[in-house]
Amino acid sequence: MKKLSKSTRSNFITYGIVVAAFIVMQILSSGGKLSSSLSGQLIPICVYISLAISLNLTVGILGELSLGHAGFMSVGAFTGVVVSMSLQSSIASDPIRLLLAMIVGAVIAAIAGIIVGVPVLRLRGDYLAIVTLAFGEIIKNILNNLYVGVDGSGLHFSVTDTAALGMDGGMVLINGPMGASGVNKIATFTAGFILILVTLFVVLNLINSRTGRAIMAIRDNRIAAESVGLNITKYKLLAFVISAALAGAAGALYATNYSTIMPKKFDFNTSILILVFVVLGGMGNIRGGMIAAAILTVLPEVLRAMNDYRMLIYAIVLILVMLFTNNEKAVQIRKNITGKIVGVFRKKQPEGGAEE
Repeated sequence: MKKLSKSTRSNFITYGIVVAAFIVMQILSSGGKLSSSLSGQLIPICVYISLAISLNLTVGILGELSLGHAGFMSVGAFTGVVVSMSLQSSIASDPIRLLLAMIVGAVIAAIAGIIVGVPVLRLRGDYLAIVTLAFGEIIKNILNNLYVGVDGSGLHFSVTDTAALGMDGGMVLINGPMGASGVNKIATFTAGFILILVTLFVVLNLINSRTGRAIMAIRDNRIAAESVGLNITKYKLLAFVISAALAGAAGALYATNYSTIMPKKFDFNTSILILVFVVLGGMGNIRGGMIAAAILTVLPEVLRAMNDYRMLIYAIVLILVMLFTNNEKAVQIRKNITGKIVGVFRKKQPEGGAEE
């Protein structure tokens, strides 16, 4: 280990933490030491950790505020549901269907990232945040009006109702605002563990590569980076699309963990929740974002016994974490993020100052 570079040692420590946590959870689960509530949180924890890592690539490493990460997650989620349910009759193996669902979900989310990123990443600051926020809401509304079914002749799509699908028998996969129901729960904790490792491998290797250094140079000083010949749009788009693809894979795993999944789950609040993981863990701090995602996902369930006071305690914990991570760099980054979010909501107000 001493012969390895500092970044490589840090990466191995990060991988080791994930592997150790997985082994501990498996031992506790096999010994019946985990409550049913905590056992049910294992897969969502893996999903949120992956989302925190992927958003950190955009917000912490690239330095751009994205408020539409839940949109990419929803694209992967419903794509994964369509893939897993439509392949039930042809592929009996649940792990293979789950793998295909996550891969296709990641690909479709990456395509969505390209469609959004090409025009959007030419913007900066508040404007980028507004457009990504709008993208998340647009995706949610599209899914609210999307109907997908499958029969012997293949997939059928409609934006009106199920009758317009024109199926001969078959099965409705996505039923507009009702979402997808009757989904086979094929997600596993092991798949979540593998997803975290893959996400870490992609992000950490990107950060430590020449491309990653170029991305961080753009974050630190855009003008200086452009003056030495770096293609700003290219590197920003690359980071944005990779982040979207990883969010899509996490969304597919999340959707296949529940029998029913609805579009309203992937709203603005979900994007803000993922952003909270990143900010509390530390901007650009992959390990901190993972820990924050795990703790803040479990905490509401742990405090559920306290009933009326649990959200108050949850808020106090958030404040304490912010205070304990109160250093000059963190304060400046948080001020920038807060200023951008405030700017977004100010721009949403009509003339005259009245709220919408």
